[in-house]
Amino acid sequence: MQFLLRGLLAWDLTGRESAFGLVFLSFGLCMLIFTPLGGVAADRFKKRRLLVLGQLVLMLVAVGMGAAVLTGHEQFWMLLVASGSQGATFGFIGPARVSMTYELVGRELLGNAISLSILSMSTTRIFAPALAGLLAGVSAVGIGGGYLVSGVFSVTSLVLALRLPDFEPRNSTPKNPFREIADGVRYVAGNRRVKRLVISSTAIIMFGFNYITFLTPMVKEVFERGNGSVGFMSTASSVGAVLISIPVAKRADSAKAGHLLIASGVGFGVTVMALSVAPSYWWAVGVVVMIGGSTTGYQALSNSMAMASSSSDQHGRVQSLMQLSFAGFGIAALPLGALAEWIGLRQSIAVMGAVTLLATLAYAWVMSDSRAPEMGASS
Repeated sequence: MQFLLRGLLAWDLTGRESAFGLVFLSFGLCMLIFTPLGGVAADRFKKRRLLVLGQLVLMLVAVGMGAAVLTGHEQFWMLLVASGSQGATFGFIGPARVSMTYELVGRELLGNAISLSILSMSTTRIFAPALAGLLAGVSAVGIGGGYLVSGVFSVTSLVLALRLPDFEPRNSTPKNPFREIADGVRYVAGNRRVKRLVISSTAIIMFGFNYITFLTPMVKEVFERGNGSVGFMSTASSVGAVLISIPVAKRADSAKAGHLLIASGVGFGVTVMALSVAPSYWWAVGVVVMIGGSTTGYQALSNSMAMASSSSDQHGRVQSLMQLSFAGFGIAALPLGALAEWIGLRQSIAVMGAVTLLATLAYAWVMSDSRAPEMGASS
């Protein structure tokens, strides 16, 4: 909900695509700074504690932005601070959340569990963006009220996080945090399979996932529709995610996982390019459903393959490097927003899809050149 409300508020305050880029740049830079530290924290501290603290920060950000909007004191710099706070928080809780999955289910069901966790988040995203868009379009509630409702959901997440098992950390010899970050980078650099996953994921998410940043201006500027239509289109991507999650979960731990990863990446790039030429709003909604499915398949498989190929005492730091792709997504939003103002919104989205497709094909070529067993989910 906050993801959509942030875009709506940025558009209302500025009316410029580059403003979206600046807001997500704040998110990306803070995530870039804090994600490596979050990986160290996930290996060093109890993960439940990190998740609880993270949910508390997300709740405070939602309530603070809601109060600012409802009292008429909202300003663009507040969006930058809120976005940066969320980026820093996701940097800490992201590695802990994914690496905790291994402790809950073990290696045998790891891919299945990660796929189902993404399914749970995708399911909530079916109604949450639509609800946010609906609330934002109701004058009695508006964007401020939508933020407060988001805060209520954050409280629910906090309570549920408190009920998670309190596992002891696996890193029994903590060092200086920056030395631990360096150790994690060296570990990934020496693991060919994980290194290739990290590099390809960074390029694919950095460019491909940025399509979601520009859904608001596309709906409002190109198709000339309101906030409710923005929410519905965001929901459409989650429908695709839910439809693909069960088939992916069934195959995430199989020898075909690597081939499914490449197919998902190719589908991701092609469908983002198709979005750039969608002739109408409803065509775009259909394409976004397919984008959501491709994105979810790629995320679930790349995360589970990286976890299955790394040592358990490095899981937090490996996941932090995988998650840096989302920091790159935030950072790339600003130049892509400027590009959209220069060459046009549709043309910029086409560039995003083309880079995603080329990055996937490059990964497929490298893997086919090195051959099995690296194409499977485990080795």
